[in-house]
Amino acid sequence: MYDFITLSVNCPYCNTSLIDDQELVDKKPSIKLGIKAKNQTSFIFLSSIWGSYNYRCSIPLSPDLIAQFSCPHCKTEITSENACSICSAPLVPFILDMGGRVSICSRSGCRNHFVEFDDVSQALSKLYQDYGLAGKYTNEHRKTMATKPAPPAAEKDEKREMIESGAFLLSYCPHCHKSLIEHDILKLNITTDGKSGILILSPYMNVFTSESTVYLQEDKPVTDISCPHCNTSLISANKACEECGSPIARIFISARTKMINFYLCSKKGCKWHGLSDEDLQDIKLEDSLEW
Repeated sequence: MYDFITLSVNCPYCNTSLIDDQELVDKKPSIKLGIKAKNQTSFIFLSSIWGSYNYRCSIPLSPDLIAQFSCPHCKTEITSENACSICSAPLVPFILDMGGRVSICSRSGCRNHFVEFDDVSQALSKLYQDYGLAGKYTNEHRKTMATKPAPPAAEKDEKREMIESGAFLLSYCPHCHKSLIEHDILKLNITTDGKSGILILSPYMNVFTSESTVYLQEDKPVTDISCPHCNTSLISANKACEECGSPIARIFISARTKMINFYLCSKKGCKWHGLSDEDLQDIKLEDSLEW
């Protein structure tokens, strides 16, 4: 099992590290920035995992809002004269410790970001040394794998199908049976704090990126999750999250030649998901270091 690539970035002005070990996002040290939006100021903690759009922020960031970001150390606003190629908002650049820069869009909801390396060959060499061909192993995981004894042959269950990390989950509503996949994303309706919106999830197993058209408070369950076609609630009445006890949503995914129940936690920040006891007799989910 492997971890995702994480970025270590510095302020482009004072060159101080922006990584915060205390505030975790996606269970990893975050990128801490000052933020100003609609005359409100606070701190925002961005995921340091490349490709993740998760963050923590005490002020709501509505879609299409262009925010101002600053270094928490030297207080300088971090911006550039370059504009986003998708929405034309100003780009926010950071220095990569491996050499080069990574830039993100300052518009809330825009997913545009890219990396520029000073020396491509040197950067690729460092990526290979740090992450290997598959991903970055943590020291704790290396030690665990080195000391963990192999399971007895009797414990190996070769009859059960494995849904591996990264597998694309064909997802359907358990009520109207229509596909929940739209343009390679898993799309659901949500209601929280009296507001309705759309929740977009990654349809890939153990990839936890998400985006919402309404503000979702970290570590708080949403009020309801429903099908975007028939508007029927997907919240399970008789099951709860095995990790945090929050309500969970039930969808269908395609496995082998049948549909199986797949459960998702309704609390933002909780990455638990699982199968029914009946389906676990035939199918198992590959573990993830994110849990």
